[in-house]
Amino acid sequence: MEPIATYRVQLTPDFAFAEVVGILDHLSDLGVSHLYLSPILQAMPGSTHGYDWCPPARIDAGLGGLDGFRLLRAHAQAVGIGVILDIVPNHLGIADARHNPWWADVLRNGADSAYAHYFDLHLNFGDGALCLPWLGADGDLTALRLDDDGCLRLHDRVLTTAEGTAAPGDDPLAVLARQHYRLVPFDSMQIGYRRFLAVNDLAALRQEIVDVFDATHGWLTELAADDLFDGVRVDHLDGLTDPVGYCARLRRVIGDRLFYVEKGLSVGERLDPALVVDGTTGYDTLRIIEGAYTAASGTIELSETSQRMTGVSGDGDDLTARAKDLKHVTLIDLFSDRVRRTTELFAAAAPDVPVHNIQQAVTTLICDARLARPDYPSLVDDVVASIDRIAEANPTMADALDALEFTFTHRDHAPGAIARLGEAVAAVNAKAMEDIGYHRTGRLVSNNELGCSPLVPSVNRTEFHGHQADRARDWPLSMNALSTHDTKRSEDVRARIAVIAQTPQRWSVLVMTLWRVVPPPNDRTAYFLLQNVVGVWPQGDVPDSALRDRLAAYARKAMREAGLISSWTAVDDDAEHAMLAWLESLYMGPAATLISNFVDIIADAGRDEAIARKVLSLLLPGVGDIYQGTQWWDDSLTDPDNRRPVDYTQSLDHPKTRAIITALAVRRRTPTAFGRDSGYTDIMSKGTNSTHVVGFSRDVDGEARVVVLAVRLAHTFRTVEAREEAVVPLPPGLWRDAETGADHSEQATASTILGSRPFAILELL
Repeated sequence: MEPIATYRVQLTPDFAFAEVVGILDHLSDLGVSHLYLSPILQAMPGSTHGYDWCPPARIDAGLGGLDGFRLLRAHAQAVGIGVILDIVPNHLGIADARHNPWWADVLRNGADSAYAHYFDLHLNFGDGALCLPWLGADGDLTALRLDDDGCLRLHDRVLTTAEGTAAPGDDPLAVLARQHYRLVPFDSMQIGYRRFLAVNDLAALRQEIVDVFDATHGWLTELAADDLFDGVRVDHLDGLTDPVGYCARLRRVIGDRLFYVEKGLSVGERLDPALVVDGTTGYDTLRIIEGAYTAASGTIELSETSQRMTGVSGDGDDLTARAKDLKHVTLIDLFSDRVRRTTELFAAAAPDVPVHNIQQAVTTLICDARLARPDYPSLVDDVVASIDRIAEANPTMADALDALEFTFTHRDHAPGAIARLGEAVAAVNAKAMEDIGYHRTGRLVSNNELGCSPLVPSVNRTEFHGHQADRARDWPLSMNALSTHDTKRSEDVRARIAVIAQTPQRWSVLVMTLWRVVPPPNDRTAYFLLQNVVGVWPQGDVPDSALRDRLAAYARKAMREAGLISSWTAVDDDAEHAMLAWLESLYMGPAATLISNFVDIIADAGRDEAIARKVLSLLLPGVGDIYQGTQWWDDSLTDPDNRRPVDYTQSLDHPKTRAIITALAVRRRTPTAFGRDSGYTDIMSKGTNSTHVVGFSRDVDGEARVVVLAVRLAHTFRTVEAREEAVVPLPPGLWRDAETGADHSEQATASTILGSRPFAILELL
């Protein structure tokens, strides 16, 4: 079936297949067409997300196993809902080798393991052992012990041992010395396996090898043969060595089912047409919508406020200057294995160029890259332009850069080298920018989101509508996401925070006053955290104990991700406690009154915009994706906060829920206006307040069939008088409002069509 909208569910032992069956009627009432499941394979014990699956690949018994999945599939089909699976080809879990026989065999047998080629191993350190960077910087091994099963244990990690190397009572250090692996400090730069980003407990797989692909996708082939799913979502496509080849192989397995890839795209970058997929999981549309709802003039003022309060403006020039340094530090500190392997491959392809020159060129290109992953076929010209730009600034690298350019323009010369570099760029971008950088930059944190770029906080009408027209033509079934299990903040929290850019002077007053009333221990960290506090602050109230606990957990994670006053590898308890005490001081007395008053000013506009954004995500070209619970107000922050259980007993009589039901009902009534062959035409309002209305039609054979109008920058566009100053020229015909039943034709003011609502959907009679 052609998709209408997807609904993402996070499975857990407490919310397994049987529990999902219980919400199918609710999803049907919403109007969604596809249930979109988190990973369903058996994962490491205690996993709360499923991305650390372990072989052999089989459906998790704790979720209901194959029989439970079959039953869910049957119930979903009975109510007309398809099933999309989230698959994880890039990596698997290795924390406890007892639950991963492939990894256990590698630990026992080293390079001689029958599974060694499944993993991206690098055994060139010292004695050729597999180096595991699982120790602290001091290399302390006092926690290592030998259990009764002959396994070595280091805190929560369990390592199997080679046959005959461990006996009861043996000294753990002596047993360790007999193994094919070594435990090394995390910062030793001796990393013996490619990881998912810098996560030590997730080891990357070599999907470019046929028997690895077959071993990891046999379960999916069996489900396809029994027609037990309708589409897949591929996790972290850019982590694979050969994304294009992988997608071609997977397409042969799943046939013509829906095929989505989690894929980052930089500003201006487009999905490579060589990928035989239906589109991305929607971060590209998230950026466009977020940009349309971020006031450009306000961000300029916010840069000044940020500079005054923290010493860091967070504007484009500031971020560009910091980005290269941050990428370089991240590359050297966390991904030295990527540099080493990439350099080796390029050096082998250019033996006449000194290796140190190659390494310098590789490092510079990785840190300079402005693309999410530069080795896709359609991006050759962009890569050559980047290399030429680097060469102009660094003439001493000319020979090495020439070698890199030759390799990129002659793709058969050394395909492994460009694939390695591409994967390294993706890893460094994700870690340096999205994980570290987005927690260090606080000008407007609603821009610090997956798919978005604080460098380019706003988009204009031309870019917005151009993106949608291209999407309707090239990727009409691509996902449109606003919240996912990976987003840093929920769509509703971002919508409220974005309103700060519409009230920059009030924000400046709030911050300066708070700094006098409750001076923070660290200005930069406090400025970042305060926006998140404002984003979740309950309107007309103060945070209760549960929300305070959630904010404290979020603040602790944010501080460690940023690495400014504390970090995951060097926790500063005093700094963290001081900042958490400052947060507590905001919840009482004058500080709480100041924040509550500010939230009262922006909250209504934030909710209007949250609804408007939701409607856009469901009716713009593509397929709207609803993350669990976001059919109601959702104040979630980053994971694991956004994986909390959802209360499905909440009423459907809710402004956001009603908007979803209305939008999806229109899609179902006029499917050809939203499907593969549908069209898109922008509708430009007129008048002094015209920029406050996003308008477009969805077309069939060049004729408008549905008109969508959504309010933007709502803070000053909530009164009748303001809306009278925006006139909407409607396409020919008589148009009926899907919610009110009112009829309109020719042209009308936004006040006439919208009333006080944040959106209107009109259908051609």
